[in-house]
Amino acid sequence: MNRVSLFISVIIILLFSSCGASKRAAKTKTTKTKLETQYQLYKGIPYKYGGTDKRGFDCSGFTQTVYRNAFSIQLPRSTETIAKLGKKVSKHKLKPGDLVFFRPSRRYRHVGVFIGNNTFIHSSTSKGIIKSNIDNPYWKKKYRFAKRILKN
Repeated sequence: MNRVSLFISVIIILLFSSCGASKRAAKTKTTKTKLETQYQLYKGIPYKYGGTDKRGFDCSGFTQTVYRNAFSIQLPRSTETIAKLGKKVSKHKLKPGDLVFFRPSRRYRHVGVFIGNNTFIHSSTSKGIIKSNIDNPYWKKKYRFAKRILKN
């Protein structure tokens, strides 16, 4: 009888463990799906300094729009103010929805939204709304930190 009880206990533990894992996977997938939807809506829209709509976006305007549409979260308007929010997260622990910050020049700061697989979406000054690899030599050199706003 002890073996049967032990067997049943192990099965119950495994079932509950896998349920939690699939909930986490589903939540991540939902976040990725929401971000991909936002990217598909806006990809290719040109860069426009101060832009916050389909006529053109700057990096913080795009990030603000993605967060508002995908997660119903209102972010501040400037990259500098957005950078003060959330909790810092190391580059190797990034999750979809994390904000990634770069310093392309002394005067200029840049923000994008990490979507997984070393990729982030952002408003490029030369190409508009695009996906970029965080390990691309240019972005790798300019990377500064990441922040987590979502409770992933």
